[in-house]
Amino acid sequence: MRTKYCGNITDKHIGQNVSLCGWVLRFRDHGGVIFLDLRDRTGLAQIVCNPELQEMFEIAEKIRNEYCVLVHGEVRKRPGGSENLNLSTGTVEVVCSKIEILNPSINTPITIDDHGISETTRLINRVIDLRSSYMQKNLTLRHNFSHAVRNYLNKEGFLDIETPMLTKSTPEGARDFLVPSRVNKGEFFALPQSPQLFKQLLMVSGFDKYYQIVRCFRDEDLRADRQPEFTQIDCETSF
Repeated sequence: MRTKYCGNITDKHIGQNVSLCGWVLRFRDHGGVIFLDLRDRTGLAQIVCNPELQEMFEIAEKIRNEYCVLVHGEVRKRPGGSENLNLSTGTVEVVCSKIEILNPSINTPITIDDHGISETTRLINRVIDLRSSYMQKNLTLRHNFSHAVRNYLNKEGFLDIETPMLTKSTPEGARDFLVPSRVNKGEFFALPQSPQLFKQLLMVSGFDKYYQIVRCFRDEDLRADRQPEFTQIDCETSF
């Protein structure tokens, strides 16, 4: 559907026809010309809807914040004085020739990028909160961090080996989460506190450099540095 991401439109695309998909962050009607700030995970693109294209303009008039839309149009340089140098796309805009509403939106219970909202309210409305630039930057940072870890350990000769999540209970430092077995009545699996036994098996079996980025589970009271499930980088080396 899309040919470009919103945040990737630059001066080098001026004169090109593009298709963009995303969510409308802001809707503005400036004396008959409609401006949309279209957002995806890469950033914002300004969309200009002129009334000369009546069919397209009638659709644009129905659009409000957080509508999910598909836009076709030509990239052009913004008029002098209207540039926004705080945006990577702030020197260009897309003149809309066709627009399609993929999914309308009701008024959202929280406003995107409102930093005054409590964490409890954000968690209750997580699907909206995850649209904020703050949360998307956090998750992108986590992805980049994991990618860097994997690249480094792979270059150093480590093998990324996945270990089971359903296992037997082991006498470690915390209480295990238990999962009842449907097949064996009265029996339970345990969720791993860490891959300790499995990585020891791997070492003895000759896999001398092992790692994984793995979920761990501990059924214990919350503390400042502990929660029921978390992710750790688990490594083991021998010799």
